[in-house]
Amino acid sequence: MRPDLERLSRLLGSADLASLRQRLRARFEQDRANDEFTLNGLNERERRALAGLLGRPFRSADSMRLRRSELDIALARASLADNLQAALVVLDGPLVNRRAERAARALAWASALAQVEDARVQALVADPRGAGLLKRLSKGRPERATQLLESTRRVLARLPASGVPRSRLAAEALGNSHDLDTGSPVATLVLRAWDLGAERLPAERLRDRWARLGVTVNELARPALLLNIRALDTSYGARKACSGAEQGEPVHLTLRDLLRAPPAWEVFGKDVFVCENPEVIAAAADALSFRCASIVCTDGMPAAAQRVLLSQLVARGSRLRYHGDFDWGGVGIGNFVTRAFGATPWRFGARDYSENLRHIKAPLSGVRIEASWDPALADAMASHGVLIHEEAVVDSLLPDLAAAEVAPIPT
Repeated sequence: MRPDLERLSRLLGSADLASLRQRLRARFEQDRANDEFTLNGLNERERRALAGLLGRPFRSADSMRLRRSELDIALARASLADNLQAALVVLDGPLVNRRAERAARALAWASALAQVEDARVQALVADPRGAGLLKRLSKGRPERATQLLESTRRVLARLPASGVPRSRLAAEALGNSHDLDTGSPVATLVLRAWDLGAERLPAERLRDRWARLGVTVNELARPALLLNIRALDTSYGARKACSGAEQGEPVHLTLRDLLRAPPAWEVFGKDVFVCENPEVIAAAADALSFRCASIVCTDGMPAAAQRVLLSQLVARGSRLRYHGDFDWGGVGIGNFVTRAFGATPWRFGARDYSENLRHIKAPLSGVRIEASWDPALADAMASHGVLIHEEAVVDSLLPDLAAAEVAPIPT
């Protein structure tokens, strides 16, 4: 039978019946085989349309018990369409077998994941959160997921790097310098794959995460400040550090300096002091010059350059000793440095806090943070309710810096 489109549209094709048609279509698209079913939540217009088609009296109840076969017969008897399925196709287009579609998509996903050979990418898709991330970034399209996984593999094959800019890595691995920009799907998957099995450090920003992979992002921002740390090689960063040490002058090293050619730091078995504030290094340079012990400044919570430098010093066998502000922020930074780099406290405990209460101080505010290295420190700070800035106690730190073993200046 050729459907009577004009009459069929008047009966079931109006816009205000679109929801009804969609619910009827769903029964075919979800491959529901039962003949009898109930439609609930029908409005008056929908109830009148169905009652008119089936020749039933209109009722005010918002649900109707229906049979698909009854609807088929009613449509055919009225010469509107061969059956309900044909009518719905004429009004709104072809029906899609959603169950078959889901099965096909599942097969396509399985095929896409089965093609993964790189171990790190395999771990990514085997991880439930990683697999969920992949589906979200590919918008549920297996063919897009295959492309993303291949791009992820190509980037991972070049990591870890040695100070390569992120844009250059993207251009060389993917052909587009922006394909690893912040928030891009491939960048997100690369970082997720690299992080699997590794401990994420607290307060770690994207730039810090890339730096751990030897990739620079904004490589000239927030350079690391150090004093009297020498290196054994002739890289640019090493020469800058040694030149400063010869003069007893502080030196800034950028992330670029530290990653392009990592200096071979001459620190094995030595103490390297770590402070939070640049003014401490300035005071040490003024008072001790080249006789000062090796010291690094975190400049607050360490950023990428500071983290890379501290990691390099530890890898070369140094012992880090940390001091910071006696406030909750300083305790938080201390927790991070001790946890991430194995540092030990340097005059940074409850006794040291109490001994320095005579210095200029200010009211303590913020959320209490426990010191992992000294449970009594937070109690002492909370009891007195004052903070003590590191700059105020620098005179108590200088004797340690002067007494530490200092390598002679090469002649």
